[in-house]
Amino acid sequence: MHGDAPRNSLTNLPGKNGEILAVKIDDTPPAHPQVGLESADVVYIEQVEGGLTRLLAIFSNTLPTRIGPIRSARISDIDLLAQYGKVGFAFSGAQEKFEPVIASANLYNLSAERNPPSIYSRDLTRSEPTNMFLDPSALLHKSIITEGKSIATAKSVGWNFGAAPAGGVPIQSAEIKWPASRYSVKWSAAEKRWTLSVDGKPDLGGNGTELGSPTFVIQKVSITNSIYHDKVGGITPYSNTVGTGTGYLLRDGKEFPINWSRPDSLSGTTWTYPDGSSANFGTGQIWIALAGSEPIFTNISAGTSAKTK
Repeated sequence: MHGDAPRNSLTNLPGKNGEILAVKIDDTPPAHPQVGLESADVVYIEQVEGGLTRLLAIFSNTLPTRIGPIRSARISDIDLLAQYGKVGFAFSGAQEKFEPVIASANLYNLSAERNPPSIYSRDLTRSEPTNMFLDPSALLHKSIITEGKSIATAKSVGWNFGAAPAGGVPIQSAEIKWPASRYSVKWSAAEKRWTLSVDGKPDLGGNGTELGSPTFVIQKVSITNSIYHDKVGGITPYSNTVGTGTGYLLRDGKEFPINWSRPDSLSGTTWTYPDGSSANFGTGQIWIALAGSEPIFTNISAGTSAKTK
C-alpha cells in the first residue's frame, strides 16, 4: 500500500520530485548493457545519424551509482527538455555548430567537458567511444551545492495516471523500427510490464535484468533532416515533438490508439484517446519511442504479425 506517501510526478511511484538530471546515453550494440536505466523516471528513444537510436533518460527520484555509456547531445533534445524546466543536462560533446544552441537553451550544461574525470570516467573494460560513465550524485552535488545552480525539480509534463479504459487490443508484442535500429516489447503478465529487446536481443541493464516498463508509448513524430551533421558527414535527424500527432499507448498487455498535442516547447504533452478522454498512463517508469513509422503488433488472437493501419 502506498498510503499517503509523496509520489514522483513523472512516474506516480512513491518518492520525491528531486532535481531533474537528463542524461544522453549511447544505444548502439557496443553500448549494451547500458547502466543505470533501471532508475530512470522517463526514457526517450530518438533516431540519430545513420538511422541508429540514442536514449535521453530523465532522473529525478532515484539516482543510480553510475549511468552510461554517455554520448553527445542532439538537436531533438532541446525541445524535449524545455517542458521540464531548467534541468541539468549531462552529455559528452556536441557538434560545433550546435554548441550555441545548447548555450542559449534553458538548461544547465553539465557536460563532460565541464567536469572532472572523477565525475565522468572511462571504463577501461569497454572500448571508446562507448566507455564513458557518469557519477550522477557527484555531478549534482558539484552543480547544486558547490556551484549553486538552481536545477528544476520534477513536475507533471502532461500525462495523467489512472486505470486503463475498457477496450484495447490484447497483444503479444510490438515492434518499432528505425532505419538501422529495431526495438521489440513483449508483455510479461508475471512482471506486469513490457520487457524490451533491441535488434533481436534482450535489452539488459547493467544488473543483468531485462529492461522494461508498465507503460510504453509509441509517439508518431515527423523525423526530418536538420542543419547539423556528424564528423563523417551523417545528417542529424530532428524529431519534432511539438504540435499534434498520433501514437499508441501500450499498457496492461494491450495497445490503445492515442493522440498527442503539445502547443509549444515550453508546454507538456497532452495524451488522449480518440474520444478526447485522458489516455492514462500506468504507475511506474515511462518509455517513449519517437517513431517515424507505424509499429507492427502481434495480436494474441491471431498469433501473427500485422502492420497497424
